[in-house]
Amino acid sequence: MARARTSVRDTASESFDERTLLVRALGELVDALGAALPPGSEMLVHDLAKLPNSVVAIHGDLTHRRIGDPATDLLLAAARRGDLQTRVGYETRLADGRRLRSSTVIVRGSDGEPLAAVCLNSDLSVWESIHHLSGLMLAPVSLPAPGDDSSADASEELFTSDVDELALHLIERATAASGIPIELMRKKHKIEIVRELESRGFFMLKGAADKAASALRVSRFTIYNYLNEISDGSDAVAEEGTA
Repeated sequence: MARARTSVRDTASESFDERTLLVRALGELVDALGAALPPGSEMLVHDLAKLPNSVVAIHGDLTHRRIGDPATDLLLAAARRGDLQTRVGYETRLADGRRLRSSTVIVRGSDGEPLAAVCLNSDLSVWESIHHLSGLMLAPVSLPAPGDDSSADASEELFTSDVDELALHLIERATAASGIPIELMRKKHKIEIVRELESRGFFMLKGAADKAASALRVSRFTIYNYLNEISDGSDAVAEEGTA
């Protein structure tokens, strides 16, 4: 049978079959385990070969995503850095402010390369309410003031079902961090924004150069020039300009 073959020419097809079978198995796992999760939970699988639109299986509607929707900004940035690592029990937030407890497990192939990410998100608001009520009954005097918790340190991760929304979020965050209005920016400021966007995997998104050019009020050709300067390090000594 083909399974017993070990020739070099079969390596590519075997690798493809490994990915396909693994992602398929993870999808079945999500369907089975997802049904056993408590309400307010969500389990999904990202096929990392399909970034940015990498969701291939999902159970639950916590973040309102569907198959074919994009990865979060944090997963996209980690993939861009080549730093995909398993993270368990970290805190994130939904757009409406609800706190989530999230875990991301990176699944690797036989060659050690990351193939998929299995993610679990749980809404903490129900448990916070239960904790609050039990605290009122058991130790009302020791209750913290409303809002006095560690949520300020929570990571900000954007869960979106639309690539354009993800791109807009990354652009707005990068430009806001600069603290300089677009119309007052010089070349060095715009290069720093492009550098930040590049580091976060922004240019993996479809039409990214056009979106960045529109936001920074330059041409797409200029964006490519900025990326080239960042890549070869020449932006450090570039003459200042207005574009």
